[in-house]
Amino acid sequence: MFASGSDTGHESLGVVPMRFVWPYGGRSVFLCGSFTRWIDHIPMSPMEGCPTVFQVICSLTPGYHQYKFIVDGEWRYDEHQPFVSGNYGVSNTVFLPREPDVIPATFSPTGPGRSSMDLDDVFVHSDVARGISDADLEVSRHRISAFLSTHTAYELLPESGKVIALDVKLPVKQAFHILHEQGVPVAPLWDFSKGQFVGVLSAMDFILILRELGNHGSNLTEEELETHTISAWKEGKLHLSRQIDGNGRSDPKHLIHAGPYDSLKDVSQKILRGNVSTVPIIHSSSQDGAFPQLLHLASLSGILKCICRQFRHSASTLPILQQPICSIPLGTWVPKIGESNPRPVAVLRPNTSLGAALSLLVQADVSSIPIVDDNDSLLDIYSRSDITALAKDKAYAQIHLDEISIHQALQLGQDVSSPYNGQRCHMCLRSDPLHKVMERLASPGIRRLLIVEAGSKRVEGIISLSDVFRFLLG
Repeated sequence: MFASGSDTGHESLGVVPMRFVWPYGGRSVFLCGSFTRWIDHIPMSPMEGCPTVFQVICSLTPGYHQYKFIVDGEWRYDEHQPFVSGNYGVSNTVFLPREPDVIPATFSPTGPGRSSMDLDDVFVHSDVARGISDADLEVSRHRISAFLSTHTAYELLPESGKVIALDVKLPVKQAFHILHEQGVPVAPLWDFSKGQFVGVLSAMDFILILRELGNHGSNLTEEELETHTISAWKEGKLHLSRQIDGNGRSDPKHLIHAGPYDSLKDVSQKILRGNVSTVPIIHSSSQDGAFPQLLHLASLSGILKCICRQFRHSASTLPILQQPICSIPLGTWVPKIGESNPRPVAVLRPNTSLGAALSLLVQADVSSIPIVDDNDSLLDIYSRSDITALAKDKAYAQIHLDEISIHQALQLGQDVSSPYNGQRCHMCLRSDPLHKVMERLASPGIRRLLIVEAGSKRVEGIISLSDVFRFLLG
C-alpha cells in the first residue's frame, strides 16, 4: 500500500505535502493516482465532525499528477476539479510548481469554490467563486417562497409526542429542574387565572437569573431560586431589560405564536422577526380564543426539513442549492487579513470563566459560541442550552460564575442523558454546497454549523438556521 505522507522515490526533487479531500460521503474511500503508479490505494479517513468528508495528506514531487477516488469499490472523480480523459478514464489533475509562492492557472478550480484537495499552507489558496446570477437567485427564492406559502404549520405536527408547558406560579428552581430532566431548552408558560398561554421560559432566562444573582455577590443557593416564581421573574425581567436597554419603558412582550393553518412562510417570518428559536402552535375551537390547545413547538429546523423533502428529487429547479456556501452571502465569517467585519465571530478559550461566557452570549445576542485553542482550532462549543447542565447535582448552588471555567462547566453535564450530549460540534466546509448544509441543519437538535478548515479545524465561520432562512426568503 502507498502510505499517506510517504514519497514517490524522488527525494532529490523535494516533496510537497498535499491534502486530498473527498467531500461527497461513502462508507470507504481510497485515493489512487499517477503518484502511486495507479497500483497502490491510499486509504482516506473521515474528518472528525464531518463524517461525509474524507481526507488524506500525501507528499508529492513537483510536477503534473493525475488522481481518482475509489468510493465503495467504484472509481470516481471530482467533477468540480480540473479533469482530463486518458488511459485511466476521466481523472482529476493537479500541477505542483517548484516555486511555492506561485499558483499555476491549471490548478484553478473549475467549480465555484469546491476543492477536493487543500494545500497544507504551501500555496496561497484562492477562493474565487463563480457565484450565482441574480436571475437564478430570484427563481430559487420564488419557488421556495411559493412552497412555504402554500403549506401550513399543520404539516409540522408529529403523529405522536409531547409538549412540555409550565405554570407561571411554578418556582423558578423547579422549572429549572424540569427543563433539565426533560431535555428541552424552552417551554411555553400557562397562566391559569387568565386561561391562556402568556409566554415562554427558555435557557436565556436561567442565564439572566444566574448572572443577576451572581451580581449581588452571594453564592447561588437553592433558597434564592426558591423565592421566585416564574411570573415574579418575568416581572423582574422587565425591570432588568429596562436597565439593559436604558429606554425606561417596560412594555411587556406578547407571546409570539401561530395557528395550525398559518402558512409555513408566516411561521418562519414570525420566528425571524421575533428573534426566537421556537413558536408555539396553538389552536382554539372558539372564536374568543378560550380553551387553547398547545399542539406543537414549531422551529426553523422542522420547516427546513419540509423544504429539503420537497426539493430533494428536483434540486435542479433550485440553482442556488448547488452553490458552495463560500460563494453566497450566508452566515458569519472570520474576516481575512485586511478585511473589516461589522459582526465578527465570537470565540471562547477553554479557561474562559463561565460568567464571561454567559455575558458574551447575552451581549453578542447569539445562541452559541465556539471554543477554540491558541491556534483557533475548534475544541468544543458553549450554547445557551448548556446552562441546564448546572441542574445536575444542584451544581448551580455550589459555584461562582467567575471562578469556574467553561471547560469545567461542560464537564458537569457530560454524562447527563439529554439531546445535547453525543456529538456537540456539528461542522461543515466552506466548499460544501448549500443543499448539504440545509440537510444537516434540518436534523433535530442542530441549530448551527461551524465552518472549519479541513484538517486543522480552524474556525472560519458559523451558519445558523436563521441565516439560511434570511438568505432563502430574501
